[in-house]
Amino acid sequence: MARFRRKSCCALIALALAVFIITVILKSLSPEDNHFGSQFALRLIPPPRQMEQDNNIVASAKPAQMIPAEKADRTENKMQDFPEPNYNVHAFYYVWYGDPQFDGKYVHWDHPLLPHWDPKVASGYPTGRHQPPDDIGANFYPALGPYSSRDPSVLEEHMRQLRTADVGVLAVSWYPHSMNDDNGEEIDNLLPLVLDAADKYQLKVVFHIEPYKGRDDANMRENIKYIVERYGNHPAFYRYKTSTGKFLPLYYIYDSYLQTPDVWAQLLKPNGISTIRNTLYDGIFIALLVEEKHKKDIPTAGFDGLYTYFATNGFTYGSSYHNWRSIKTFCDYNDLVFIPSVGPGYIDTSIRPWNSQNTRNRINGKYYETSFNAAVEARPQIISITSFNEWHEGTQIEKAIPKTWGKTVYLDYLPYKPTVYLEITQKWARKFSEEQKKWLE
Repeated sequence: MARFRRKSCCALIALALAVFIITVILKSLSPEDNHFGSQFALRLIPPPRQMEQDNNIVASAKPAQMIPAEKADRTENKMQDFPEPNYNVHAFYYVWYGDPQFDGKYVHWDHPLLPHWDPKVASGYPTGRHQPPDDIGANFYPALGPYSSRDPSVLEEHMRQLRTADVGVLAVSWYPHSMNDDNGEEIDNLLPLVLDAADKYQLKVVFHIEPYKGRDDANMRENIKYIVERYGNHPAFYRYKTSTGKFLPLYYIYDSYLQTPDVWAQLLKPNGISTIRNTLYDGIFIALLVEEKHKKDIPTAGFDGLYTYFATNGFTYGSSYHNWRSIKTFCDYNDLVFIPSVGPGYIDTSIRPWNSQNTRNRINGKYYETSFNAAVEARPQIISITSFNEWHEGTQIEKAIPKTWGKTVYLDYLPYKPTVYLEITQKWARKFSEEQKKWLE
């Protein structure tokens, strides 16, 4: 009996010893002390920015709306792969494209062939509309095909391309709510999608206000108020830092010369009937400079600056490179913001077959480099790019691919890659930033 108790006691001691040893081993493998375990644990903790967002999420939010921590980490890591966005480089951006999947039909890709204003000249050129997807209203063919501006995957790709190019701001072509251009649909309802996509890639958005029907000082004031109240609190809404330290929205006003200086003064002068100055809706308003005679009208109208838009050197006084230094001097004297517009080339014969005299050959990127160089030498505050994706006029820097359809051979970027104009943009955006730092020294 005593022998049995001794055996039982030994067995119990051995069992206790085994449990102790196993516990120690398991403890040594816990995430606290194990290298691989600690790395895994850290991956489950969102980065600080994500934690701030999580703290603001309403408690009743559905689990499906939450962003997995690993996905958030991957997104943040991808952002680190891009160059820093240069908020002094703006690219004109168009959201008027549509396709059958997202819009029920092709929009803008089926652009009509526009007749010449002289009937005798017009009679010598074809008429009709383009027939997508192979026949589109452009001389180049997009790598994404004839896409829809409503397609989330397209917006995502565009923002990636813009970040790759070091561009910081999209100047979105805009018509007021329920209005549109002659060949498109309403685009104001796309702005939330564009702003969200831009913010994801740390880009900003400004409004490029088109010459909508009946534009005057009174309805412009209402439209500016609408923009600020609907979009002004979005993190991607761009604000320009003035010399007085204020941060104000910036607006490009296309074809501003169509309204007289007196009309604009009612909106842009402090004593105007519809004045927007010193109100919650004040901003930086940039006029389009076309002819030299328009130069004096810009400060008279109360504008804060000017831009040149056209990617055709020599087409207008404003778009001619050799005038940019004197225009900058004029702007400095009148306390105006000067924004020259650079472009990779110009060709619109797919929609204006009679306009070949205004074609500007890309010369494998040399035309673009020349325009950028002229802009940087003028020492502007901002440089604008015409354009990211105005395919009708062949000014796009978006990716394009070779394509042949029947007898139609689209232009392309060969012998270089589809990304060549994004790469040139990045090169000059960096150079522009470096030069600006020197000017301030």
